[in-house]
Amino acid sequence: HRVFSHVFQGYWEDIGTIRSFFDANLDLTSELPRFNFFDMTAPIYTRPRFLPASKINGASIDHAIVSEGCIISHCHVSTSVIGVRSLVDIGSHITRTVIMGADSYESEEALAANTAAHRPRIGVGKYTRIHQAIIDKNARIGDNCVITPHGKPERVDHPLYYIRDGIVIIPKDMVVPDGTVI
Repeated sequence: HRVFSHVFQGYWEDIGTIRSFFDANLDLTSELPRFNFFDMTAPIYTRPRFLPASKINGASIDHAIVSEGCIISHCHVSTSVIGVRSLVDIGSHITRTVIMGADSYESEEALAANTAAHRPRIGVGKYTRIHQAIIDKNARIGDNCVITPHGKPERVDHPLYYIRDGIVIIPKDMVVPDGTVI
């Protein structure tokens, strides 16, 4: 058989582990990331979502990527990736975190039902601190929570979260109640 090879000299990163996925995403927030989204010789095409632009209300954002359709209000976000339709409420501090976002916005009826059930809305609640974490899609993180791997073992399996390679992972659709300290 005739076999051909192609020498690839562009960016490639193996994201087969939690740590490598986390590091590759946070590298994108650096001033000169290894992968350049803005390279005009190799444009990036995504499927259109037809979402509104993200709304930033008095927030401090430093070295972050914010996807479309987010609402970030009076909080601090640094060295983080904020996924589509993410909501981050007032007084929260998000550092070295990848938030995957949400599949859809919650309806007024769903918000009312969640309030009646004392269940947080999708996103990050008020006065919550998240450091070195991956928050999977549709996660609900309540008010006054603290999420950090500091002082914990490298590997933890808990009903609300996992820790792998020193990174807290909040699984998809997880509800982290108000006041939870991880």
